[in-house]
Amino acid sequence: MNDYSLLIVEDDINVGNMLQEALEFEGYNVTRAYSGTEALMVLEKSKPDMVLLDLMLPGLSGQELITKLGGIPTIVLSARSDLDSKIELLKKGACDYVTKPFVISELLARIEAHLRLASAGKDTSVTESEDVIKTGDIALDTSLMTVTIGDKETNLTRTEAAILGLLMRNVGRPLGRNTILDRISEDTPDCTERSLKQHVSNVRKKLQQLDNIDHIEAIYGIGFQFNES
Repeated sequence: MNDYSLLIVEDDINVGNMLQEALEFEGYNVTRAYSGTEALMVLEKSKPDMVLLDLMLPGLSGQELITKLGGIPTIVLSARSDLDSKIELLKKGACDYVTKPFVISELLARIEAHLRLASAGKDTSVTESEDVIKTGDIALDTSLMTVTIGDKETNLTRTEAAILGLLMRNVGRPLGRNTILDRISEDTPDCTERSLKQHVSNVRKKLQQLDNIDHIEAIYGIGFQFNES
């Protein structure tokens, strides 16, 4: 058995059973939830390495649930195959979208690839004290709202600090625009879908002035990703 734990959120018992059997055969630790509400209850007790999420769930839908998963890598499993649906879910935080019916070997390969990518992001050293988030030579002080690279420092606005902090905590992993807005909304009510791009652009320029490196990458159709170098 490997060290990875997966949560299957699927109300179709037959599909869920098939997935669980295939995953456990590969050595994964599997937990099940049959509705969005039940999934939230499971997540209160433990955080899996990945979520396999159906969209058509009783109660809280998959579309609603995905914004509440706190950055856990999530693969959406859905019979909806239109491009707009895929783009919308990727923007909300999904790392992949697999259309039903699917070939289990392909799904297993995608799971393995995304877990490997997530692990690579975790291996990148991100340390966080009460007020300071640090990755590599970059340190963000969330109380003073300053970012330091080496011996150079610049000031950030409250919104810029919130955005950079979220991106740094997810270094190497793309975050959808809606995910970013949802996660920082409590602290930065001034940040809107229209203004987010400008706030990110401001952060990029300020970081680039410190070490001439563009640390924030725009991921077309999804959102933004923070990179150390």
